[in-house]
Amino acid sequence: MIQTNSDGKRIFICGSALRGQPDHKNLQNAKFIKSAKTQALYRLHAAKNGWHPAIYRVKAGGISIPGEVYEMTQKEYEYLLANEPPDMYPGDVILEDGETLTAMLYPQELAEKYNWPDISHYGGWAEYKQDSNKLI
Repeated sequence: MIQTNSDGKRIFICGSALRGQPDHKNLQNAKFIKSAKTQALYRLHAAKNGWHPAIYRVKAGGISIPGEVYEMTQKEYEYLLANEPPDMYPGDVILEDGETLTAMLYPQELAEKYNWPDISHYGGWAEYKQDSNKLI
């Protein structure tokens, strides 16, 4: 469920649209609210050779994923959705403080089917990308 208030929709960003990442421009003029982390309920994979993150909820063995909370208009939200990679979908995530926000998730079945690398041990998308850039 997307949290709304008079200013717009609050969205949790934890992948390639984070500040400093290449798709941050897809947030357009969304307002940064705060840095946040999910509860330790998720796994993180590098889909399509590290093109984008694949995040999904698990019953056991999850990690806390760091990210950012943004407030955006309906138009900005629709633009974000239109520019997400294939198979990504909006779904609920639970933050450490108990707040539930929408984030872009990826089907666990596809991450497993394609054997995308599990990068949960990096602790987050930006950390993974920073480390993988060192290898180039």
